[in-house]
Amino acid sequence: MSTILITTDYLRPGDEVDTYLTGQGFTTRHDPMRGPRRPADLIAALAGADGALIANEPMTEQVLAASPGLRAIVRTGVGYDSVDVPAATRLGISVSNLPGINANAVAEYTLALLLAQARHLVPMAVGVAAGDWPRRDGHELRGKTLGLIGRGAVAQRVRPLAEAFGMTVLGHEVPLEHLLRAADYVSIHTALTPRTRHLIDAAALARMKPTAHLINTARGPIVDVAALAEAVRSGRIAGAALDVVDVEPLPAESLLRGVDGITVYSHMAGQTIEARRDSGRCGASELVAALAGNPQTSVNAHLIDPEQRR
Repeated sequence: MSTILITTDYLRPGDEVDTYLTGQGFTTRHDPMRGPRRPADLIAALAGADGALIANEPMTEQVLAASPGLRAIVRTGVGYDSVDVPAATRLGISVSNLPGINANAVAEYTLALLLAQARHLVPMAVGVAAGDWPRRDGHELRGKTLGLIGRGAVAQRVRPLAEAFGMTVLGHEVPLEHLLRAADYVSIHTALTPRTRHLIDAAALARMKPTAHLINTARGPIVDVAALAEAVRSGRIAGAALDVVDVEPLPAESLLRGVDGITVYSHMAGQTIEARRDSGRCGASELVAALAGNPQTSVNAHLIDPEQRR
């Protein structure tokens, strides 16, 4: 009987996904990811597993090579940058993600961050909790310009929501340099690749308006943290709302801490009941299909040498 390792922390023994997988004849093993995990611990968790339904596990070449029974990996989300796809391809392991699965959740959350930055909601609430009664003028979104970096499902969902607030939206139809100079809010919705790592660096931040805000719900390393902290601290830009950072959880010594205008959230943009339910269902279905040799959303199945396929 084939075994499936489940590390996504909101999937639990006996839930709908577990019932589906066991009903398909698989044995399930839950080992939720709730923080950094050593390679040796991940290798131990994968021991004997044929498939893995994962969160943001660091599936390095070392881990994959030490898991000889592993045949398919499915990420219960969109980003799969934590998986060494070239190594998986060489080893004959299919890697799937779930494109667009949480696009609506992330799009709505993006608008929430825009509103929070525009109206100073977090510092106002913190002030009241501390016993004060802060009063500070905010801005309306109506009449402002939103620049969207990325052209995927989330960016496509954000556009009509922003336009409903009366915003002008710029996207991939304009050069990035023009977008940065024109936007009152810049929102990142692109994948993390070698090309996009530190895409928002000191030079990019210098092109933005001093009244502009940066929003990131994509991947932390797309933003140069040191450059961002300095840009907000010096008044080069007005602020930033970050749902993702380069190191998660946010280290105590992070340069982002203590900078007025920067608010860091705990990577929760896609975490709605609806999105989690869809992610679990679709992830489990894709894993069953992948283990049967018929993945639907594999990013590398077409590249695997049939003789190397596990």
